[in-house]
Amino acid sequence: MKKIILASASPRRKELLEKIGLQFTVDPSGCAEDASAGLEPHELVRRISIDKANAVAGKYTDAVIIAADTIGVIEDKILGKPHTAKEAVKMLRAISGKPHLVITGFTVLDTATHRRVTHTVDTKVYIKPLSTAEIEAYVQTGEPLDKAGAYAIQGRGAVIVEKIEGDFYNVMGLPLAALAETLKEFGIDVWDNNNSV
Repeated sequence: MKKIILASASPRRKELLEKIGLQFTVDPSGCAEDASAGLEPHELVRRISIDKANAVAGKYTDAVIIAADTIGVIEDKILGKPHTAKEAVKMLRAISGKPHLVITGFTVLDTATHRRVTHTVDTKVYIKPLSTAEIEAYVQTGEPLDKAGAYAIQGRGAVIVEKIEGDFYNVMGLPLAALAETLKEFGIDVWDNNNSV
């Protein structure tokens, strides 16, 4: 039986894989998410997801590794994860009243065959115009910290999102439909109750 390993410390990605009934183990990669590499956004998330998968792959002889990285992009600027309230305010001001792109790169890697597939998925998110008071109130909740783009669409951030075009779960950090299709290529069917190959 091939193990499925999620190479991520993200509670949201863990929750999403549980939602679709996958049997898996969490083993965070510990990789730094360096957005300063000067790569185009799609290439950046692909590269980081590959690095995360590779960092964990060496520990397993017969497993399928799932790794991902998510960023926001507005006007060709990457929206990473704010680490301070000041950074979160600045980011929310930047996306207020404008659409931005959420891009997730994900990698599926079979450690036995060394086969690897990497994809990116885009979702366009429209944020309503936000007043200074709304931005400050949201930042005070603490939710925007350490979230790509400074909001959590599945949390209180839902009230600042006017609409999206694309995969909702991609904005949470894992495009489930695209991932499920890719897992099929590795013999893993999410509809199979054992979902191990």
